[in-house]
Amino acid sequence: MTNTPCFNRVLIANRGEIALRAIQVCQRLGIETVAVYSTADATSPHIWSADRALCIGPPPAQKSYLAALSLIHVANQTRCNALYPGYGFLSENADFAKQCAENDIKFIGPSADTIRKMGDKAEARKIAIELGVPVVPGSDSAYLDVGEAKSAAGEVGYPVLLKARAGGGGRGMRIVEQEAAFNSAFIQAFREAEATFTDGAIYIERFFPAVRHIEIQVIGDGQGNSLEFDERDCSVQRRHQKLVEESPSPVVSKDLRRQLLEAAAKLTQGIGYEGAGTIEFIFDTATGHFFFIEMNTRIQVEHPVTEIRTGLDLIEIQFDIALGKPLPKLDVNKMPGGHAIEFRINAEDWQQGFQPSPGNLNVWCAPKGTGIRLDTAVYQGQHISPFYDSMIAKLIIHGCDRKEALERARDALSNFQCDGIPTTIGFHRMLIEQEAFIDNGVNTRWLDTDLFPAGEAKAQ
Repeated sequence: MTNTPCFNRVLIANRGEIALRAIQVCQRLGIETVAVYSTADATSPHIWSADRALCIGPPPAQKSYLAALSLIHVANQTRCNALYPGYGFLSENADFAKQCAENDIKFIGPSADTIRKMGDKAEARKIAIELGVPVVPGSDSAYLDVGEAKSAAGEVGYPVLLKARAGGGGRGMRIVEQEAAFNSAFIQAFREAEATFTDGAIYIERFFPAVRHIEIQVIGDGQGNSLEFDERDCSVQRRHQKLVEESPSPVVSKDLRRQLLEAAAKLTQGIGYEGAGTIEFIFDTATGHFFFIEMNTRIQVEHPVTEIRTGLDLIEIQFDIALGKPLPKLDVNKMPGGHAIEFRINAEDWQQGFQPSPGNLNVWCAPKGTGIRLDTAVYQGQHISPFYDSMIAKLIIHGCDRKEALERARDALSNFQCDGIPTTIGFHRMLIEQEAFIDNGVNTRWLDTDLFPAGEAKAQ
C-alpha cells in the first residue's frame, strides 16, 4: 500500500498567462486539464489549450474566479482529482485549500494549515523568530480595533507600516509618519483589506524609508527538505506594486546571499513546506541588515527570472512535488546563470498616474531574439478586460551579466510594438535610462519619492 498522491485530471483555477502556462506543463506531463473562465474571458487562449473548458460565471471575480464553492463543484462535476491555483485569486486562501482536501481534490500547493499560518503576518513573524530568522520590529498581533492598533503603533515607534494580516500585492497597506495620521490610515487600510481579503485585521511594523525588497524562491517537498535559489530584487515598485524584478540583486554580496539562503532554508524546512513559495525580506543598505517580512505560499509572478537563470521549470516542479516526486537534483555547473530582468507589461497609462487602460489590442508584435522571453496570453485583436489585474505580459531578458541584460532590454523594448491601448512599455524604456536604476541607487520608494514625487508620471 502506498500513500503516494496520484492525479490525472487537473482543474486550472485561474486565468491568463499563468493558466496557459500550467496547461502547457500538464500537456507535457500527460495530465488532462479542465479550464474555467468568466464570460469576460470567453476568447482567452487558456480555454482553447485545455482539454475542456467551462464558464464559471460573470466577469466580477467574486462571482467567478473567487467563487470557491463553484470551483469545487466544477472540479467534482468534471472528475478532477487535483486543482492548480496559480497566483492571485484563491491561491493563498486556506479555507479553499481545506475545501479541496475535504473533497479529495489535491490542492497543488502547501497545506491549508501552512497557508493559514504563513498568511497571518503576526503568526508568520512568531514562527520566524522561533526558527532564528531576523524579523522587522513590529506588533505581536493583528488588530481590528483602531484604538488597540494605535497603542501598539506607539510601542513599535513611528513611522510605521500598516499591513493587512491576510494581504498581499500592496493591498491594505499604508505608511503612517505621525500619530495624528494614524486613525485615518488605519480605517483606509482596514476597509481595503476587508474588501479584498474578507479580513480587515491590520498588522503593524516599523517602517524603513529606504530599503531594497529582496526575496528568495524556495521549493519544499513537505518532508522537511527544500531548495533555495539566488535572490530576486523587486525594489522598483510603485505604491507597493512591483514593476521590475531582477536576479541576482546588484546590491547583494556573496556573504549576504549565503545568509539570505540560510534564513530561507530555516523557515522552509522548519514548517515542512510543500511546493513553491517565496520568502520575502527587506534589506537596509545603510546598515547591511536584512529582515523577514512575509512568505508568499504560492508561485510568484516574477518566478521566470529564477527559471531563466537555473534552467528549471518551476511550474512543472510544483506538479512533480504534488505527485510525490523528489526534489530535483541541481548542478550549478549546468545552470545558465548570468543576469535576468523581468519587466511587467501592464495595460496602464503610466503618463496618467498608471491608470488602467482596458480596450482593444490593435497591434501586438513582441520582440524576439537571443536572451528574450515573453510570458503572455494576449494576442493582437484581443479585448483587454477591465475586470482583472492589468498585467498583460512579462518580458524577461537574460544576459551574461547585468550590463548585457540591460543592453538586450533596450533593444527588446524599443522593438516591442503595441497599439490600441496605453501600456507600461514606454515606462520601461524610460526607466532603464535612469542613472539611479543603472547605478543601483533605487529603493522601494524611489519611484514615488524621486522619479514621480508628485504621484503623477510625466513624459520624459
